[in-house]
Amino acid sequence: MALLRGPLSRFRWQTRITLWLAALFAGLMVVAFAKLTELALTLFAALTLGRAWVPFLLAPAIGMLTVWLTQRYFPGAQGSGIPQVIAATRLAAQGKAVNTLLSLRIAFGKIFLGAFALVGGFSAGREGPSVQVAASIMHAVHKWLPHSRALRVQDLILAGGAAGIAAAFNTPLAGIVFAVEELGRRLEARTSGVLVSTIILSGLVAVAVLGNYNYFGHLKIVNLNRSIVLPIIVAGIVCGLLGGLFSRLMIWPQQSKESVIWLWRAKHPVAFAGLCGVLVAVIGWVGGSLSYGSGYQITSQVVSGQLVLPWHAPFSRFLATLVSYYSGIPGGIFAPSLAVGAALGSNIAQLLGIPAETIPIIALCMAGFLGAVTQSPITSAIIVMEMIDGHEMVISLMAVTLIAKAVSSRLSPELYQQLALGFRPTKIVPPPENSQ
Repeated sequence: MALLRGPLSRFRWQTRITLWLAALFAGLMVVAFAKLTELALTLFAALTLGRAWVPFLLAPAIGMLTVWLTQRYFPGAQGSGIPQVIAATRLAAQGKAVNTLLSLRIAFGKIFLGAFALVGGFSAGREGPSVQVAASIMHAVHKWLPHSRALRVQDLILAGGAAGIAAAFNTPLAGIVFAVEELGRRLEARTSGVLVSTIILSGLVAVAVLGNYNYFGHLKIVNLNRSIVLPIIVAGIVCGLLGGLFSRLMIWPQQSKESVIWLWRAKHPVAFAGLCGVLVAVIGWVGGSLSYGSGYQITSQVVSGQLVLPWHAPFSRFLATLVSYYSGIPGGIFAPSLAVGAALGSNIAQLLGIPAETIPIIALCMAGFLGAVTQSPITSAIIVMEMIDGHEMVISLMAVTLIAKAVSSRLSPELYQQLALGFRPTKIVPPPENSQ
């Protein structure tokens, strides 16, 4: 028994150390992605300061170059990244190849092209792409395990995707819930240890490099009482309707492939990206430059009370994000969705005549719109909850996301699950010998 215990213990520790190193590297790459997007947004702001005409040149040119590079060198890097991870988890469980969805090459392209697109003013986020980046890294490390059967491939993909959300938002709890609610739909005993340790280590890297930050800063909530009930209902319904419409429009290309516009996009993806760049510039110009970029900086100013947005802000961001997604650039919708929600909250507070409760309503709408778009209410509530200084709104956030999800589900199927159906296997990978 002692002879067996030694090799077995050594095998387990080799596996753990390999996974922990991979988790640290995944967290580091997500943090590098965050820093790179900050530089890209700063560069766009510098190039366009006082020059409203620059986006009309910048957005089409960078959109076309980004899509050309994606098609030529990094196929599989386009879009959000979350549907790819969901599809990869399913395919890996069937013993099928996922190298067209997850790879170190795709992760590299996702980071650099995702940041590059923001220099053109496209409305896209880094959070969904971070899921694909981290999942790609964890998938790649599977072959370096002491034994290929130590952990299943799908377990590593699931853990990596969850770690990507945790590191991107600095919310470990949201990463765990996201894995259960969206990526895997279940959490098995053999997965849980890998998942939790991966999330914790990736999150530690984010904290070590960026500090114990909050994604949009702190939303200070005080004197919350039963007057919040009406805003919860209104925000839930409004966010559910708009979020469901947004989700429906996101899957339009998938469900109408024979439409003239999508057939033309398939034949001329680079030219189509250029047209989308023109539309992004037009929307930004009409909307007072509020729809450019991920929405991170503007939303930070809104939640801190430094900026009051005009009535059209949520709609310009809504349209710019859709057009950016249609263009085929690598980019996600989490940050833009939170930006739409923040702008909606500002509008609803003014319409209800309760400007004193603007911050709570902004928090409700951020969670509500994100929950409606993704139909992941618990994850959405937790992400926003982590931004709140206090726990007074925990029940309110859960309530608004559940209402928004119920309304959204009447208008659209689950966004990421539906998009994941568009990814098909390429080849069969034979199972390991003596596998059970």
